[in-house]
Amino acid sequence: MIHITSSSNPTIKEIKSLYRKKERWLQRSFIVEGVKIVEECIDKDYPLSCIVYCDQLFNIRGGDLLWEKIKDYDKLIKISNKLYKEISQLESPQGILAVAKFKLNSIDEIFDKTNPFILMLDQVQDPGNMGTIIRTADAFSIDGIVIGEGSVDVYNPKVVRSTMGSIFRVPLYFLDNLEGIIGKFKKRNIKVYSTSLKGKGFIQNINLREASAIIIGNESRGVSKPLEIMANQLVKIPMSGEAESLNVAIASSIIMYEALRQRS
Repeated sequence: MIHITSSSNPTIKEIKSLYRKKERWLQRSFIVEGVKIVEECIDKDYPLSCIVYCDQLFNIRGGDLLWEKIKDYDKLIKISNKLYKEISQLESPQGILAVAKFKLNSIDEIFDKTNPFILMLDQVQDPGNMGTIIRTADAFSIDGIVIGEGSVDVYNPKVVRSTMGSIFRVPLYFLDNLEGIIGKFKKRNIKVYSTSLKGKGFIQNINLREASAIIIGNESRGVSKPLEIMANQLVKIPMSGEAESLNVAIASSIIMYEALRQRS
């Protein structure tokens, strides 16, 4: 175990830097904080650079049990409660965080799957929406999420927390050019659908049992025009009330449930 007492310590400075996207991607590392999500990392044997804790951990429900799992960890760092508050962004810190390593997946993995069902996210920018989509994808066993340029960073601490550990289980694929992968999907007989209020087809009438990818768009603008044009078909969710549209995370959840229903 290592004891650190100073906020000027290089390790503490490095952890603080991970609240910035640029540093996360340079270091290929991100922060996971809280008893439940750190325990998920340990149980899944997820690659960690270090675990940092303070005595506050032992005042939190489940803290003692987590301590039994981490007490012999060779990269365990103890700091004071005061110093921990300096590196935490939570209003009520639980006294435990870890620095996790990125797991970057190759998009080619999708082509090895049998009849995959894939989400494609086009500039989804709200951290809560992104976290909910990832968590729901985990619940409904979605084969992966392709995340395009302009979307919120999934390793943003707010996104990571809102996934409730699902970020460690859902395959994520990062691409700058969604148009390029749509072309590859279509060549591999993966049907590509774009959500749109202008869609003529309802989601329950689309055959989601076959290999499919569905594009989910930005919270206010929807799917960008070039991607809509490339899709095989525009689809929408039937609504009988007066609301014009649904929250992007809610819409994604309904679509993922429909895919699960058809495939069950």
